[in-house]
Amino acid sequence: MPQLNMIQALNSAQEVMLERDPGVVIFGEDVGYFGGVFRSTDGLQEKFGVQRVFDAPITEAGIIAMAVGMGANGLRPVAEIQFSDYIFPGFDQIISELSRLRYRSAGQYWAPVTVRSPWGGGIHGGQTHSQSPEAFFTHIPGVKVVVPSTPFDAKGLLISAIEDDDPVIFFEPKRLYNGPFDGDHDKPAQSWANHPGGDVPNGHYAIPLNKAQIVRPGSAATILAYGTMVHVAQAAVQQSGIDAEIVDLRTLLPLDLETVAQSVNKTGRCVIVHEAPKTSGFGAELSASVQEECFWSLEAPIQRVTGWDTHYPHAHEWDYFPSQARINAALEKTLKV
Repeated sequence: MPQLNMIQALNSAQEVMLERDPGVVIFGEDVGYFGGVFRSTDGLQEKFGVQRVFDAPITEAGIIAMAVGMGANGLRPVAEIQFSDYIFPGFDQIISELSRLRYRSAGQYWAPVTVRSPWGGGIHGGQTHSQSPEAFFTHIPGVKVVVPSTPFDAKGLLISAIEDDDPVIFFEPKRLYNGPFDGDHDKPAQSWANHPGGDVPNGHYAIPLNKAQIVRPGSAATILAYGTMVHVAQAAVQQSGIDAEIVDLRTLLPLDLETVAQSVNKTGRCVIVHEAPKTSGFGAELSASVQEECFWSLEAPIQRVTGWDTHYPHAHEWDYFPSQARINAALEKTLKV
């Protein structure tokens, strides 16, 4: 089985779907001849041609609008927004058109559109290349929201997203693109940039878009995380020795609340970790859902470890990023009750 990093796994998923389905088309800024700013579409235009993999103008609203039209007319477009920070010019198209097409047409039309976008911080991208806007999209009925944490999951989830008959917002953690890391934010990017990644099967396989994964069993507390924070949580637990169970949500919408509730009901304690700002972040929804489902099992208040309620800083990135120390402090706090 080949060892791939996340970029290679995403590239493989798109290649598989281009081969399997002639209706799949891939487009966005610099995704064609150049192969994408992070190389996730490298070589695909050369192999499948400019009608299947092509560049789009620098207009995010136009990219999403074109994807809606393609989806309504029988194609399966995969549209890349170059950074998730740039998705907001296309936000109205996602809310008002893409998410509502099946509903407003009473099922006569649908939009099998996948919107891919590099997401999150950890690469010194500063305020305009590091945001985590997932909470905005989990508030929209009619779309699914996915955040993988491993190359294996990235490929299987992206294949499922492209095959899905409804729109999927697929956020890809930039910090994990070139391989996993040990959770130590103080190390420079070069320390993990060439890591081989993980085992990723050749060919087609799919991971359901409604199933979380327990990546570390435990009994002392439950940590809910997704994307980069899964790895930070694993490093924190290894450092502290606390027997915490870590649940990788993988898909935020639809949320696998059954797996989440089973874990929290077992441990009685819950720590939620994400790198987006705390106020109205997805952790607030998780906290409310856990309280509704697990109230009688909770032994302590739910803790949230998140980014700060400020714009993403460049000079103080590691002070902003949730750290092992902050996660362990939250674990210790919940265990003291």
